[in-house]
Amino acid sequence: MDYAAKFETGLSYADFLAKYGSETERRRWGDFHEQIRLTDEQTALLQSFTRDMQVLVMAGTWCGDCVSQCPIFDHFASASDRIHLRFFDRDDNPDLAEALSTCGAARVPAVVFLSEDGYFCGRAGDRTLSKYRQMASSLTGAACSTGIADSQTDAVVQDWLNEFERIQWMLRTSGRLRKLHGD
Repeated sequence: MDYAAKFETGLSYADFLAKYGSETERRRWGDFHEQIRLTDEQTALLQSFTRDMQVLVMAGTWCGDCVSQCPIFDHFASASDRIHLRFFDRDDNPDLAEALSTCGAARVPAVVFLSEDGYFCGRAGDRTLSKYRQMASSLTGAACSTGIADSQTDAVVQDWLNEFERIQWMLRTSGRLRKLHGD
């Protein structure tokens, strides 16, 4: 899969919701988006990023896990002009769904991190470690959450921020990119 070429065809957060979300789905995403609050420290970290990163997100507007994670990415991108997000609908992109298959299925959200010039740096998803820990401890309830904020939200925000930070440090310390930027 040529993720860099695919990235160029993606949609912004708002355009993705406008194209794929029903009124109810857009409201669910919007309600969760309004509940996310980055701490001052998290915002400062995001604003300190010096390398551009392209972030490809495969999602579904119908998916509770996407509702409770994708708005976080939009907050990160709003806090840092170095984060460039592109969204893809899982069902409209079977090539991407196949390439990002997780545990034998097209699970969402799936996130691919690319350097500014399109090199693959990492991937993450469909849920964070905090969410899996919570699910494993209870082993009850639906397979896909409702997308309603719960006590796990702050932990999930931090899990994702840790992943974005990890990729940023990878990009910042890359010998190839340091040579390109002269730093």
